[in-house]
Amino acid sequence: MTDVLRRGRASLAFSFLVQGVAFALLVTRIPAIQDRYGVSDALLPAFLAAVPILAGVGSVTTERLVKRVRPSRLLRWSQPVVLLALLGVGAGERMVELGVALAAFGLAVGVLDASMNMLGVSLQRSYGRSIMLSFHAAYSLGGIVGASLAWVGAHWDLALWVSYLPVVAVLLPAVLVGSRWYVDDGDVAPAVEEKAAGEGQAVVFKWLLPLCLVMTVAYIGDSTVSNWSAKYLQDVLGSSEQMATVPYNVYMVTTLLGRAIGDLGVRRFGAVAVVRGGALVAAGGFAVVAAAPGAWVGMLGFTLLGLGLCVLVPQTFAAAGRLFPGASDAAVARLNVFNYMGFLIGSPLVGALGDLWSYRGAMLVPMVLVLVTLVYARSFAAQPDRYGGGHERPRTADVGRGSNGL
Repeated sequence: MTDVLRRGRASLAFSFLVQGVAFALLVTRIPAIQDRYGVSDALLPAFLAAVPILAGVGSVTTERLVKRVRPSRLLRWSQPVVLLALLGVGAGERMVELGVALAAFGLAVGVLDASMNMLGVSLQRSYGRSIMLSFHAAYSLGGIVGASLAWVGAHWDLALWVSYLPVVAVLLPAVLVGSRWYVDDGDVAPAVEEKAAGEGQAVVFKWLLPLCLVMTVAYIGDSTVSNWSAKYLQDVLGSSEQMATVPYNVYMVTTLLGRAIGDLGVRRFGAVAVVRGGALVAAGGFAVVAAAPGAWVGMLGFTLLGLGLCVLVPQTFAAAGRLFPGASDAAVARLNVFNYMGFLIGSPLVGALGDLWSYRGAMLVPMVLVLVTLVYARSFAAQPDRYGGGHERPRTADVGRGSNGL
């Protein structure tokens, strides 16, 4: 393994960590942002929904940009924009300034998420073994750090810009320096022959669709935990307000632990087995949450959710790279859009079902959706069979025909 690849892996992991910090600092201070700008409860969902919608636009734009610009360059300049937009959210005074800052944050996040995962997929190809989960483990660690920094700011009643400025001042120059060692797909010789064999390949959406569904389901589950765990523990399971803050922290910690060891599981048992196991554990977690008689059992359920859901997203990106080795950047960018779609669907879905039915019953819906992953687990195989049992896979030249058509 060359020093180029090692430095590339370390610098990319740091970018994942920084993004985890930035995103956590934004979402965990939403009440403070609402108070600073006087955003009403009725208007807040529109502001929050705008971020993932614009991130989807940014991801689609990235698919087109990477035809002319290297993913490393897109990441190098989108990450500083995210950090500066975060500072803008904390430093503004008028609602229009909040809107501009959130729009910049959303668009840049879409470019950043897509380009980071493009580089992760190409690095895994060069390494010749599973390393994708380690990058997402760095993101989870960043989320824990960011949430902790947000707690400090809230505890000491610091102004938003006072909380954000030191973080941006430290991380902005660090990511600019670290970006010098990003490794693009063309910077090293491909580690597997299928990369060369797939040159000129186009992304056929019907082959990518199973992975898109899994990505959507994974983020429906994730947004359910992030948006409803505290309310569920307090209102349904009768916990104290202080205890209600614990499940999400536990979820983040178990997500970090699961991703830290997940690559070893993929190398030992294969991606299909790890994805199936993760889906079953996550479904079990939702079942425990729905049936929990009290707060402690409910926290056990959220712990299981962290261990189960944590493997799905990284392995979905990795599977897209294997499925389209000659067009992995385009596949990752298109797949990344369904990250935001799941985020947009998850929270309103559980909230509506909770109001119309019950919050216990609402938890069964993401449980069933996660189990759908089992149907598509074969899409995560090292050499996925796009046509099912026994059918010959098409030649690269045949795959390229039809462009993006179904």
